[in-house]
Amino acid sequence: MNINTKEISQRVKELVEPIVRSMGYRLFDVEFKPERGWVLRVIIDKPGGVTIKDCEEVSRRIGALLDVEDLIPFSYMLEISSPGLTRELEKPEHYEFFKGRLIRIVLREPVGGKREATGYLEEVKEGIITLKEREKGELLHIPFSAIAKGRLEPERW
Repeated sequence: MNINTKEISQRVKELVEPIVRSMGYRLFDVEFKPERGWVLRVIIDKPGGVTIKDCEEVSRRIGALLDVEDLIPFSYMLEISSPGLTRELEKPEHYEFFKGRLIRIVLREPVGGKREATGYLEEVKEGIITLKEREKGELLHIPFSAIAKGRLEPERW
C-alpha cells in the first residue's frame, strides 16, 4: 500500500482547521505517520496552554468529522496534543506560530559568527527570521536555509 502521508496531513489540516479555530484554539500542525500502527496527530495551542480537557473536546469534534469524511481508508489512532514546552520547529509556519517566544536554533552555517543562538523570535518574513538574542539583545537575521534545528525554549525565571 503506497501512502502519501503529506497529502493526507494536508487534507486533514484543511478540514479540521476551521473547526479548531471556531473552538478557540490555533492549529499548530497535523502529522500522519507510522508508529505502532498509524497515528494521526493534531497539534493545537491556545493562550495559557492546552489542557487534557481541551484535547478531549477537540478529539470528539474532529473525530466524528473524520469518521464521516473517511479520508483515511484504514485503521489509525487519532491523537490530539499541544506543541509542548520544547517543541521542535520544523516548518516556516511553526516559526510564524511562535513569534514573540523564546527559541533556540542551531545553524548549518555561521550567521554573524554564530553557530547557535537563543533569543526571542521577532519576525518571520520572506524566508528570514529575525531573532533578538536573549543575552545581548542583538538582532540576528537568519535565513531558513541556514537553520539546522530549532525549538522552543522554556522561560527560566
